[in-house]
Amino acid sequence: MRTSPFYDTWLFIIGATDDHQKLGAFKYFFVALFLALIIASAWIAWTNWREDPAQRTGRDVTTGICRVLIGCMWFQGCLWKLPLPISDGFRYWTGEMAQNAAFAFHRALAADVYLPYLTIIQPLVFLAELAFAVSLMLGFAVRLVAFVAVLYTLHLWLGLYREASDWPWEFMFLAIAHALFVAHAAGRSLGADALLRRRWSPNSLIGRFAALAG
Repeated sequence: MRTSPFYDTWLFIIGATDDHQKLGAFKYFFVALFLALIIASAWIAWTNWREDPAQRTGRDVTTGICRVLIGCMWFQGCLWKLPLPISDGFRYWTGEMAQNAAFAFHRALAADVYLPYLTIIQPLVFLAELAFAVSLMLGFAVRLVAFVAVLYTLHLWLGLYREASDWPWEFMFLAIAHALFVAHAAGRSLGADALLRRRWSPNSLIGRFAALAG
């Protein structure tokens, strides 16, 4: 049960949420990982601020904050998909997709492929959402990863379109946010993409990757 934004945030930081408790002792790994990502994102932002005056703008600060916050959302959202071999919540929502996807072929896909192979699908979904979180929080390869996140979120939008308790626009808004991250190369706003582009030659392998993915 949610209490207040501040208290719930504190519970998440110390690993005391229901999703954390289901992980057992493994929850401490994710508490440490989240704190490491927050510290790393702050260091990357500060380094960009110090080294590149062009990023000291309201646009870059706003973009960077929104990028990190949505990365935090993905991090929190991936935790309940971790309990293996199959979490009850993941089984439930996959079943809802089999019943409530917008189109018949999508419902058939969920029923005939997703549900029978949850032991494979669930870890892949967990890893995808964790990758979204790491990319956005650090500002690394944001254009590439955010583009994949757009497709992933549209899949959820269509997959749960007829589910009564979900508001379809919530997934559309999330897809729009990631589309804007792609369009504006959000990793270049106080993110690791900006560091890579500045510190590596455009002709190097890392420089070319930063130019294409970030």
